[in-house]
Amino acid sequence: MAELVDHLAELTGFRDRELLDVTLVGALRDLLRPRAVAIYRSVGEAGHERWLTRARLQAGELAARADPGWVDLESLPAHHEHPARLDAFRRQTIVQLPGPVHLTLFPVATDRESLGVMEVESDSALDERDQRLVMSILRIYRNFQGLLDYSERDTLTGLLNRKTFDESFMKAVAEPMLPPPDGEGEDRRTAAQRCRYWMGVIDIDHFKRVNDTYGHLIGDEVLLLLARLMRASFRFDDRLYRFGGEEFVVLMRCTDAPAAALAFERLRFHVERHVFPQVGHITVSIGFTELKRGDTPSGAFERADKAVYFAKGQGRNQVRHHAELVASGHLEDDAKVGDVELF
Repeated sequence: MAELVDHLAELTGFRDRELLDVTLVGALRDLLRPRAVAIYRSVGEAGHERWLTRARLQAGELAARADPGWVDLESLPAHHEHPARLDAFRRQTIVQLPGPVHLTLFPVATDRESLGVMEVESDSALDERDQRLVMSILRIYRNFQGLLDYSERDTLTGLLNRKTFDESFMKAVAEPMLPPPDGEGEDRRTAAQRCRYWMGVIDIDHFKRVNDTYGHLIGDEVLLLLARLMRASFRFDDRLYRFGGEEFVVLMRCTDAPAAALAFERLRFHVERHVFPQVGHITVSIGFTELKRGDTPSGAFERADKAVYFAKGQGRNQVRHHAELVASGHLEDDAKVGDVELF
């Protein structure tokens, strides 16, 4: 009992979701002594879902293994390649597969969504007591995820909130980057590592007019639908934030500026084409910038925000890259004061 309490205390001691998953598999490995414990998350668009390994720990291993958040989706196993996982995930029930290595699969979910599956490999079937133990720990995990959602997410849209941004930003600018490629033929994983981080600021055009004309309830519905369009336009590992009011931020990885511009243009196009109830059509203005080593959250945000305001001054409903605006002379270089270069 003392060991179980210690593990529960450790499980609820983290605010980092990756560490939470690693702690969860470690706790069950120590309590059940199975061959392996793993958490697999369902990622990807409907009809093209994949299994992402969040944490996998085998007997005797000191550290859990996981897929990086920026892994190429095509390299992950598809849903249909693991029918037992898919069964547990869709029916939200325990699934057992007897064999030389017995598999027991548990659904993993939060109050907001079904996340994936926990898979336990053991020499024999888990008895009823062990299954109850796992389900009880997963309920604690679910409740704690709910507390994290409450503190980290915007209550209206479900997107991440402003106070979670700084930590993710600092992780991004501190991440080591590989040098440019010196030839052809690198694999997907290496190519993904060469991606750089980009930040975009998204502002709804004439949003005050929406609130003044239709009321704040309709305005809130516009914000909620825009958040859904953002989720549909960006990848599962892109981080989406509502900063307040009609302002949103995206933190993502892309190979270069054209790829980043294409991603933001996709959102702009989807918003322009969407018919919002009662309101009809709205548009967004978007500015983006590449994150640089040594950047601060406020510095990067200011660059992207300047690009947004330039877009609004040029007619709105467009995507603008800060560096291109500086290169063309439309904006001043933030790294200079007069003729003195600071960086």
